[in-house]
Amino acid sequence: MFYDLNVPYTTNHAELQRTLSFLAELGYNTIALSHTISGKLPPDLTSPIPTPLPFPTPPGLHILTRLTLSLLSPASTPRLPSLLPHYTLLALRPTTPQTLLTACQSPSAHLISLDLSSTRLFPLPRKTLALAIQNGIRFEICYAAGVLDSGGGMLARRNLISNATALVRATQGRGIVVSSEARSALACRGPWDVGNLAAGWGLGGERGREAVGREARGVVVRAEAMRGGWRGVVSVVDGGVREVAKGEGGATGKGKEKNGKRKAEVVEEGRAEEEKPLSKREVKRRAKRARLEAAGREAAPGDKVQGGSANEVPSETVSATQSTSPAERGSKAAAQTVSDKVGSK
Repeated sequence: MFYDLNVPYTTNHAELQRTLSFLAELGYNTIALSHTISGKLPPDLTSPIPTPLPFPTPPGLHILTRLTLSLLSPASTPRLPSLLPHYTLLALRPTTPQTLLTACQSPSAHLISLDLSSTRLFPLPRKTLALAIQNGIRFEICYAAGVLDSGGGMLARRNLISNATALVRATQGRGIVVSSEARSALACRGPWDVGNLAAGWGLGGERGREAVGREARGVVVRAEAMRGGWRGVVSVVDGGVREVAKGEGGATGKGKEKNGKRKAEVVEEGRAEEEKPLSKREVKRRAKRARLEAAGREAAPGDKVQGGSANEVPSETVSATQSTSPAERGSKAAAQTVSDKVGSK
């Protein structure tokens, strides 16, 4: 699955419909419509993106909502948790090194979207970016400013390549998400073309495709976990239903034994005891008992043979003779011969 997490929302629904249809033809499965706010947040902020959209969308296309907040000062972040119920994704766009540090330490942000087409980009400390990646925040690169001639032309393209290369070098290629930020269908590119663009920024073809696939999916999954779970860790889907036994719930106490347990519980306990595996001591005890019983059954016929006939050889002598090997019998015969010769001398 491929994701484009930054498509600006516009009231020109005809142009927006063409852009969404073209992105679906290029192979994208999930698209986030973005609403951008600069400066202070209004007191009663609501999402202007209608849900569902007032025009038909391609089948199988998943539409998300996103808020992109430009941070002009670190004081703009205290109200971020209250924005999560209104938007699926929350992206921060820092404009100064102080706001970059604030965005990297924010627990409510999902994306940090830098304006890489600007002429001057503030320094990107590696430790600060590594802290954001460790907290699950991803950095976004938008390529629309570098593929169109309007809105800056060659200067915006040169700035995008230079700043994207600096971002990839600072993050060591980790935690990068590539989006379009396309306001028209002309600025959209397919997932494989995005991989080729990322290779020009030093990201590599494989990581470039992951930037519109696995990394972007991780952002959406984390956002859904934060919305539907407790602190993004625990999410209760179904508590389950306790099954009631047939004899349970009677006020008169029917179906109970003398010890206060129900018949079904007694039967289940008996089955559990039968299926319980034997210990090693119990196995040895049962094996010893079986050997003693077998020896007792064999000893009874032997006693009758000894007391019955004088010509028969006792069983002890037969067993002793059978237990002696031929080599031992030969050595005993040689010793007896030597002792006879010594006695005759």
